[in-house]
Amino acid sequence: MTSPGNHHDDLPTHNPEYHLLGRELDLFSQAGFDMDKIHLKRNASVAELYEEAITKEGAIISSNGALINFSGKKTGRSPKDKRIVYEETSKDDVWWGPVNIKMDEHTFEINRERAIDYLNTREDIYVFDGFAGWDPKYRIKVRVICARAYHALFMHNMLIRPTREELENFGQPDFIIYNAGQFPANRFTAGMTSTTSVEINFKRHEMVILGTEYAGEMKKGIFSVMHYLQPIKFGQLSLHSSCNQGPKGDVTLFFGLSGTGKTTLSADPNRSLIGDDEHVWSDTGVFNIEGGCYAKTIGLSAEKEPEIFSAIRFGSILENVSYDKNTRVPDYDDAHLTENTRCAYPIEYIPNAKIPCIADAPPSNIIMLTCDAYGVLPPVSKLTEEQAQYHFIAGYTSKTPGTEDGIVEPSPTFSTCYGQPFIVLHPRRYAEMLAKRMAQHKSDCWLINTGWTGGKFGTGKRCPLKYTRAIIDAIHDGSLAQAEYETFGTFNLQVPKGVNGVPSNVLNPRNAWPDKAAFDVEVKKLGGMFTEAFQKYAKEVDPKVLAAGPQV
Repeated sequence: MTSPGNHHDDLPTHNPEYHLLGRELDLFSQAGFDMDKIHLKRNASVAELYEEAITKEGAIISSNGALINFSGKKTGRSPKDKRIVYEETSKDDVWWGPVNIKMDEHTFEINRERAIDYLNTREDIYVFDGFAGWDPKYRIKVRVICARAYHALFMHNMLIRPTREELENFGQPDFIIYNAGQFPANRFTAGMTSTTSVEINFKRHEMVILGTEYAGEMKKGIFSVMHYLQPIKFGQLSLHSSCNQGPKGDVTLFFGLSGTGKTTLSADPNRSLIGDDEHVWSDTGVFNIEGGCYAKTIGLSAEKEPEIFSAIRFGSILENVSYDKNTRVPDYDDAHLTENTRCAYPIEYIPNAKIPCIADAPPSNIIMLTCDAYGVLPPVSKLTEEQAQYHFIAGYTSKTPGTEDGIVEPSPTFSTCYGQPFIVLHPRRYAEMLAKRMAQHKSDCWLINTGWTGGKFGTGKRCPLKYTRAIIDAIHDGSLAQAEYETFGTFNLQVPKGVNGVPSNVLNPRNAWPDKAAFDVEVKKLGGMFTEAFQKYAKEVDPKVLAAGPQV
């Protein structure tokens, strides 16, 4: 029997992981929580969060044991509703503009109050305390306060789970998320553009979410926090990348936007996975920021992605995935709700994950992935230090035509630092830190095109995955660094004349095109797109970096 007047009554006394110390409870009272009405459930077990999500939120258990739940109207991030508070401690470092939109401190206080008022109306409040960053020297303590068991389980999977001793001695968090996503922002509050608001306050070390139940906002919110804190507070380089390590200890970073093969290519059975999305290149090596993976599941199959497919089991969350109502078998091909169907699972569910997720050596190789639907970039190029900065800042890939909106040409995407929505400082600062570390450790940098060859989308074909894997194997065994190179015009890239397992006519894209004149048109067109997209950074970067781009 529980009593609504005592927030401890439904917490089993034999399980100390539930309990918050008196001074921690005081923090909740000071924040405005009504401790006489709400029940705090701190770091509840996976099984209990399953039960709560099923009984209170309509979640179901799929045939593979994963929890299936839904995020409501919003099935993806809302970048236009993301704000950073303009205040004296961070205002001179933040890259203000369309990525990082200003919010005044008063509006933040209004939204924070609105979020806590909503949470006070819920009987059960879920608290998850965890870490961001596997290296204890650079990690931060994160507290998530939310009203959905699904959100608590999501962050249980995505943050690093403390041991019992660490939880008992957790103390005051370094950053707090107030997730009241079921409740809308007030559209008439100054600065609001919709009923959704995702806002970060670096002075208060807090994040507030209103009007969206998409769990990925919490994950990427903490990534934005780390993208600020790691360079500013710790002097370390945060990166939107995957990372793996070979049996001899060599480390590789993979950058790439959605659809370029970042997750697929970093999941190498011959190498240990450090992580699939967010990392920090520190003074002593590379460490993963997260304790889990957030994989796309649209079109997922055991044949194409065996590691991810096998990771979907008890403890994982399938988000916005349809299922057979009788068998509860997930339908990974059904995109009627969204193309952005996802699964969040602990990184330990990947067999070759290295736990703890730390590589104690700097990267030997940095791979920048692009999917060029124009079919003009080489399958692999070796980049100079200046070219590495240029392509890192440019962050190019392209999207293929879609019949639903009548697009007949590929469309370019330039997402600076291969993760524009999440960066907080000016891209130049991350690029300069990257170049400095590359020079210090003599890291090689490669641009790999997993897109089209022999013609653009519609006439050529996608570069076979076996060729890309052969190229990456040649990078890892050191043979590609020793290869003979030739210069690829316009982009002035160094292209190898031979790679074991890859036809020589594929390596230089001009040779792969039957229509040379058409190729020359496309390569100049793409070069012009790069030049135009880079203009907004031209005045801020070193002239040598600017000159490292295509010459049209």
